Order: sequence, then structure tokens, then C-alpha cells
Amino acid sequence: MIGNKKVRRASKRLFRSCLTGGSLDEDLARQAARGVADGGRRDRLAVLAHFLRLVKLDVDRRTAIVESATNLPDDVRARLADTLARRYGPGLTATYTERPSLIGGVRIRVGSDVYDASVRAGLDALENSF
Repeated sequence: MIGNKKVRRASKRLFRSCLTGGSLDEDLARQAARGVADGGRRDRLAVLAHFLRLVKLDVDRRTAIVESATNLPDDVRARLADTLARRYGPGLTATYTERPSLIGGVRIRVGSDVYDASVRAGLDALENSF
């Protein structure tokens, strides 16, 4: 248990050292990971595993996955990106995919937040209410 706390503390410190201006610097993260891997710490694999988890969470927080039944027009994409940037801050990367099974509407996932305004979600909610 105590070793676990030390590992988490060390990996958080390592993660914070890779932040520049509030966002993760990929080059610093690679260098830090190489430094820990090449270092002589006995618990370096555990530190790297927790560090990787923190990096993945940060990347997920800064990535929006927008699914729609059809291809969205450019003006809608721009408004969506602007709205998401206001909500989640600058530096958010949006990925747009087509998913015909949604029937209509959009489904947006940023990190662990999911906004589902699709027809499929409405039909599923209606089915569950019966």
C-alpha cells in the first residue's frame, strides 16, 4: 500500500513536469518515460504504467469524438468545435465519424462525458420505458 502511494506520487510528479502552459508536451513525456525506463528504480514499471494512465486520461480529455448519422456540413462542424472549445477549453481536437445506426442526431464523447442526442438513443429510452 505504501509503495503504491509512492508510485502514484512519483508518476504524478513526472506527469506535471511534462506540462507546458497547462497542456501535455509530447516530447517531454517521451523523454521523461525514457528517463524512468533507463533509470535504476525498482518500481519503474509501476511508475511508467501509472504515468501512461495519466497521459491517456489527459489525451481523452482533450479529444472530442463526434458521431453522426450523416456527414456534417462544415459550418455545423465549426459551430460544434467552437461550442466544445468554450466548454472544455482551447486545444480540443475533434474527430468526426459517420455512424448510420444513429438514424439521426449526434453523439459526442469527450473524456468520460457523453452527450447523446441521437434518434437511436431516444428510441432506446422509449423502449426501456415500456
